[in-house]
Amino acid sequence: MLRPFGTEIWLADGPVVSVAGFRYPTRMAVMRLRDGTLFLWSPIALSDGLRGAVAALGAVRHLIAPNGLHDRFLGEWQRAFPQATLHAPPGLATRHPDLRFGRDLADGPGFAWDDEIDQITLSGNRITTELAFFHHASRTLLFTDLIQHFPRGWFAGWRAIVARLDGMTAREPQVPRKFRYAFSDRPAARLAVRRILDWPAEKLVIAHGPPVERDARAVVANAFRWLGA
Repeated sequence: MLRPFGTEIWLADGPVVSVAGFRYPTRMAVMRLRDGTLFLWSPIALSDGLRGAVAALGAVRHLIAPNGLHDRFLGEWQRAFPQATLHAPPGLATRHPDLRFGRDLADGPGFAWDDEIDQITLSGNRITTELAFFHHASRTLLFTDLIQHFPRGWFAGWRAIVARLDGMTAREPQVPRKFRYAFSDRPAARLAVRRILDWPAEKLVIAHGPPVERDARAVVANAFRWLGA
C-alpha cells in the first residue's frame, strides 16, 4: 500500500485513470515533517486501506495539488481529513467552490513546511501551472506531469502512435512535446529549471512513470535539454 522511498517519505500507487481515452497510472507521495504531521503530494483515489496506512504515519495536515490537472481526488481526501489544509496552484480553487483551500502555492517561504520541502513554479504553460517540489530529508525531487515515462506497450492502437510522437514512451523520462509547445515564456521556464537543478536531489518521483533512485539531477537535466536549461 505505502512503500518507503527514503527518509520520511512513502509512495503509494493508485488505480489507472482515463483522460481522453489515454490510461494514466497514478501515484502519490507522503512526507512526514519534523512535527510529525503529514504532507500529501498529489493524492490518489482514497481507499479504506490507504486511509488507515496514512493515518498510522501521523496527522494529515497538508493536501497538495501540484498542478491544475491533479485535482480528481482532492474532495475525498478533504472529507476524510477535514483538519488538513488544501494547497493548489493559483486558479484551481475557482474551479472547486465545493472545497476549502488555503494559501495558493507559490515559490518562497511562508508555508508550514519551510526548510523541509521547497517548491518552484514552472509558470507560463498554457496547459497547466505545475510546481516542482524538493524534500530535503530524502533528497527527493517531485514532478507531476511535466516529466513522464511510460513503458512501451502501455498504450495501444492510435494512442500508442500519439504517445510515441509526444515523447511519453521515450527510452528515458522526458517532457512530453505538448507541454514543451505550451510554454509561452521559455526564458522564465529555463530559469525555473536551472533553480530546480541547484537542489541537491538524488532521487526523482514522477506521477506517471517509475521512480528514479539515483542521478535525479542528470535525469531532469536531460528531460529539459530541449529548453537549454
